[in-house]
Amino acid sequence: MATRPLYLSDAYQREATHRVTAITDEGGIVLDATVFYPTSGGQPGDNGWLRWGLDETSGEIEIGTTVKGTDGAIVLVPAEPVELPAVGTLVRQEIDWDRRHRHMRIHTALHLLSVVIPLPVTGGAIGADKGRLDFDMAEAPEDKAALEDTINRLIACDFAVTDEWITEEALDANPDLVKTLQVKPPKGSGRIRLVRIGQGENTADLQPCGGTHVAATSEIGPVRIGKIEKKGKQNRRVSLHLTT
Repeated sequence: MATRPLYLSDAYQREATHRVTAITDEGGIVLDATVFYPTSGGQPGDNGWLRWGLDETSGEIEIGTTVKGTDGAIVLVPAEPVELPAVGTLVRQEIDWDRRHRHMRIHTALHLLSVVIPLPVTGGAIGADKGRLDFDMAEAPEDKAALEDTINRLIACDFAVTDEWITEEALDANPDLVKTLQVKPPKGSGRIRLVRIGQGENTADLQPCGGTHVAATSEIGPVRIGKIEKKGKQNRRVSLHLTT
């Protein structure tokens, strides 16, 4: 059974109460809807807690990570083997908000990094303190300080970050929206989610993305460009760090 992803409509929702619909063979927990983001697109799965009951059937579980299951299920993976809530149990879910919010800040900053370095992206990863993008780039940028200054200027513009949906046919008609060379937006549902930074003529970035983002770029705070590493003849890895 598919899980309704609450994080897509509100990335700031930290808690929710929903029902257990399945327990996987590996001991993962599937809910009918969840605030937990599953590992995908370079963004780690959320961790946090589940709590339920007020009597002898009550319990609490620490969730170590979240992954995608089959048929649209989102699976919450316990941090250690414990007794699980029965199918049908209402559970209160709570994400580790500090970690998630740092992922959101890094993720939005990486979208801006793809604006500052307008080259095809060959890979990426998001962490709680830093992230990185790999670019199809033969030579490293000559002035790292200029890159850092430019991205911090964009952050300080306080652009609104919003999402919208288009049809798969519309995306096919606008292939330049896709910045990644190797990973393409998943198709099959009939529509694709876009994340927009800025509005109207002041749009700084618009690209397909299923991850979580801050509501405005100023929320990212100042960032620092870290190492720029050679990862192949045509590949350069650019790291980005939060400073607060």
